[in-house]
Formats: sequence, structure tokens, C-alpha cells
Amino acid sequence: MTNIGQAAKFSGVSAKMIRYYEQIGLIPKVIRSDAGYRSYSASDMHSLRFIRRARDLGFSVEQISKLLVLWYDSDRTNADVKEIALSHVVVLKAKIAELQAMTQTLEHLAAHCHGDDGQDCPILADLATQTSTQQPSSPDPHKTPRFGVDTPASSLHRAATKTLS
Repeated sequence: MTNIGQAAKFSGVSAKMIRYYEQIGLIPKVIRSDAGYRSYSASDMHSLRFIRRARDLGFSVEQISKLLVLWYDSDRTNADVKEIALSHVVVLKAKIAELQAMTQTLEHLAAHCHGDDGQDCPILADLATQTSTQQPSSPDPHKTPRFGVDTPASSLHRAATKTLS
């Protein structure tokens, strides 16, 4: 068993994020010492490494929760994992296209900016012009808050850890 600092160093996840992941139920609540310190098992630390790698690949917390469930489930099918990965690829490609469009727009605006002492600036003029008719999106009222919720991933992890003990 290791403390949160050691778990953070091993996994590459900050202690603050480890506490957050525990709070939202992405990882199960860990055993605490008599002094109240968190104590992480090898299984907990491997889960944290899994989470870190998934975050590095841009998966959302919700997607990571699903992937953890699949990771703990020895009866899973690889098709379920692949579906999550490929749907994430679609999102990433859309973000890439959006970033490329922003880059092209800024390059175009900069190319038309004289960059002199004049007051007429096409970049500022474009920023001042409202071109989007989209309204800001509001949170989905049907989503269950994740804070303090025992997620399927944390429940399965807890069950798997008990089996290993």
C-alpha cells in the first residue's frame, strides 16, 4: 500500500486529480490509515495509470468510466472498446477540422492586415463582427451529476480488487 504522493508519482496523475477522481466516483474510495491518510493498492495505481493514458488520448471522464468498466470485465467484447475509440476519433477529427478552419481564418486576416501604424485593422473588424448565430449550449438536464456517485467503473474496480485480495 502506498500514499497519495507515491500513487501520483507512479501514475503521473496529480494528487489533486486523484482526489477529484475519487470524489466523482471514477475510482473507488480508497482505504484510509488510522491517521486518515489514503492508502493505494497496486490495482488502484494501475487504474490511475490507465486513466492517465486515456486522458492523454483525450478521452472524457465519461468515456474513461466506460473503458474502465470494459477493462475490469473479463467477459467484454473488443467490439465495445473499439466502438468507444472510433467514436472518439470522429470527435478528434472534427476538432482538428475546426482548428484548421480557425488557423486559415486567422492567416487570411493577418495577410490582409497592413501591420502598420494605421487604424484600419481587418483582424479587429472581424472580431467585432458577430458571424455566429449559434446560442451558447446549456448543460443537459438529463445528465446525472457525477460528484459523489458510485459509478459502474468504481463498483467493478472494487469488486475486482476484493477478488484479488
